[in-house]
Amino acid sequence: MKVGDNASSPKSYRSPLSPAALSVLRGVSRYFHESGCVLLKEFSLPNHRRADVAAINPEGELVIVEVKSCLSDFMSDQKWPEYQSYCDRFYFAVNEDFPVERIPENCGLLIADGFTASVIQLAETEKLHASRRKALTLLFAQTAARRLARLD
Repeated sequence: MKVGDNASSPKSYRSPLSPAALSVLRGVSRYFHESGCVLLKEFSLPNHRRADVAAINPEGELVIVEVKSCLSDFMSDQKWPEYQSYCDRFYFAVNEDFPVERIPENCGLLIADGFTASVIQLAETEKLHASRRKALTLLFAQTAARRLARLD
């Protein structure tokens, strides 16, 4: 195989998220980083669901954020309740044009743009059981290490 051959070049990655969702994701990532959290994007959970963002905050809480680009994206997604048993806090992240009254009261809400995010509604805290917290924290660390080594 010659250098420059397609087979030897790295795979190109195309995000399944729309440009609007990517902008929200970028703002959420920056917000969490500035808040002292560590995060992973597209974190696979044990129930085979994939969270848009999973973060561990300075208090050790696991936070999951589901990014929604528009109301139709929110309305068509029926899987988000399946994330709640894998985190201490669950948030939706949307842009400023989203009709925020549609977000359930027990979920947190972040309004984000390409630069930062603001907490509009705090998420209710549902503390994880210690054994689940340990398993998820270990999975988070292993996923981060694999990505760092580019094995994932």
